[in-house]
Amino acid sequence: MVNRPVVLVHGWGGSYESTWRSSGLVDLLTDVGREVIGVDLLGHGTAPRPHDPSDYSDLTARVLDAIGDRTVDAVGFSLGAMTLLRAAIEHPTSFHNLVLAGIGKNVIEPRDEVAHDRLVAALEGRGDPEDNIGRLFVQYAESPGNDRIALTAIMKRPSQPFTPEQFRHVSANTLVVIGDKDFAGPGEPLVSALPNARLVTLRNCDHFATTENFGFFDAVLDFFTD
Repeated sequence: MVNRPVVLVHGWGGSYESTWRSSGLVDLLTDVGREVIGVDLLGHGTAPRPHDPSDYSDLTARVLDAIGDRTVDAVGFSLGAMTLLRAAIEHPTSFHNLVLAGIGKNVIEPRDEVAHDRLVAALEGRGDPEDNIGRLFVQYAESPGNDRIALTAIMKRPSQPFTPEQFRHVSANTLVVIGDKDFAGPGEPLVSALPNARLVTLRNCDHFATTENFGFFDAVLDFFTD
């Protein structure tokens, strides 16, 4: 029996409880005998919520503190997946199996500054009311228990783009899971950049529906039991 813990890291605007426990993934992993470690990223859930963007320059600290000196499997979605990817680059021996959901081409190519500034404007109340993505981000930021100012500060944190050379440091077996309607995709460029990765594309699934998609659950469980 595999006895590595599974670390779960949510996306922007989520939390361990609202993303992973409410979706049922925690119960599914527990049912197959896996210990689950939930992490709330800085600015989310039970974590501190500073309002200065510079405080969010390194989001990996809470993940690495939760792991300690163990080797783990891990699942991250969106911002959580980016955070796990950076942690796996800097601490490759900490991760055996790694699931990166809701990211793909967006972490390979330079950030779309116009789109990013549009989201920040929406969060600050300066956005275009016809911008559907902006309205969705505001909706997430205003979900019960969230701190919209802290979440806006995260969006304004210093940019840390990945470089092709960094991806070569990832030693974990990696599964990229992304919907075919996800604005972060497609997933192929990221899979090609990682040393040991494969791709699952979820049909008729957008970014926001990923963590409640049955195909996503199946992909995670299959990957961890191979």
